[in-house]
Amino acid sequence: MQHIFIKGTDDSKPTLLLLHGTGGNEHDLISLAKEIDPTASLLGVRGNVVENGMPRFFRRLAEGVFDMADLEVRTKELAEFIDESAERYSFNRENVVAIGYSNGANIAGNLLFRNGPVLKGAILHHPMVPRRDIEVPVLPQLPVWIGAGKNDYMCPPQESKDLEGLLTAAGAKVEVYWSDYGHQLTHDELKAAKAWYATHF
Repeated sequence: MQHIFIKGTDDSKPTLLLLHGTGGNEHDLISLAKEIDPTASLLGVRGNVVENGMPRFFRRLAEGVFDMADLEVRTKELAEFIDESAERYSFNRENVVAIGYSNGANIAGNLLFRNGPVLKGAILHHPMVPRRDIEVPVLPQLPVWIGAGKNDYMCPPQESKDLEGLLTAAGAKVEVYWSDYGHQLTHDELKAAKAWYATHF
């Protein structure tokens, strides 16, 4: 997968796995991640699917309707890529925290839904429930932060509430930050994510 790796200055910190939204790339969340933890290593990844010229992590059939077969294949592909990258760049595979936005947050969520606690934690900006047809594996005390917008037309508030419920039922420790805005990333949301991260990592 096309990517960028930036070695951090503190090996005890998590490696931050950066997963962009539709139309983004591996560089999109670098500055956001550096704001959250300036000492962590960063692994920015570009999705392998292209929709109308815009990179994504998996196909969709329509707005808000995921191609489940493709989601399955791409989630497996991403999990294997993280394993390979840990070996290639010598970072601790057991200490990876995902930061995803929109489409990237959805595949990060599905990593947990399909593979269990393969991440040390996750910051999910404006995610949807990736799938509702499986039982979520046990995620014992896994810290997850969700950024949600009360006026998000792309990701209705109920999606965030449902995702919180499913992850909590699986044992994860979930915190949801609500803004009055829509699908965009705001500075206040970033500040809230940074504060949460500081207390957990």
